[in-house]
Amino acid sequence: MKNINETYPKYPSVCNCMNIRRASRAVTQFYDDVLKPCGLTVAQLSLLRHIEVIKQTTISELAKMMRIDRTTLNRNLKPMVDAGLIVINLGKDSRIREVRLTASGKDAVVKGWELWGEAQASLKEYMGEEDITKLVQLLSKLEALVP
Repeated sequence: MKNINETYPKYPSVCNCMNIRRASRAVTQFYDDVLKPCGLTVAQLSLLRHIEVIKQTTISELAKMMRIDRTTLNRNLKPMVDAGLIVINLGKDSRIREVRLTASGKDAVVKGWELWGEAQASLKEYMGEEDITKLVQLLSKLEALVP
């Protein structure tokens, strides 16, 4: 991985939350940069992958699965509807909205997933097997703070 220093040249914050947020932003930017050729962000790819895996779902089920609130999910879905990557239809009940991928959405996932694999491999190479395993364990522990 070119242009990566072993550590960031600034001192960490005394606030653990701030350090985690900084790291999260850096990792997100890294993945977004790798995904640029497919036109998706890592958040959009994640959303499309969730829809792909479950084929068709409601907005409520998708929000629960992704652990985000419905308002945020709706805001994130709109640009993908506009881009023709997903469609949202009325469900059995007029209050229910069902989400599914379009053919263009499926193509975008294929392209994005390949680039995502490159980002994953690069991050694993950078961090090393032992550190990446420990990182995943620690992140799972942190996520458990709010079940």
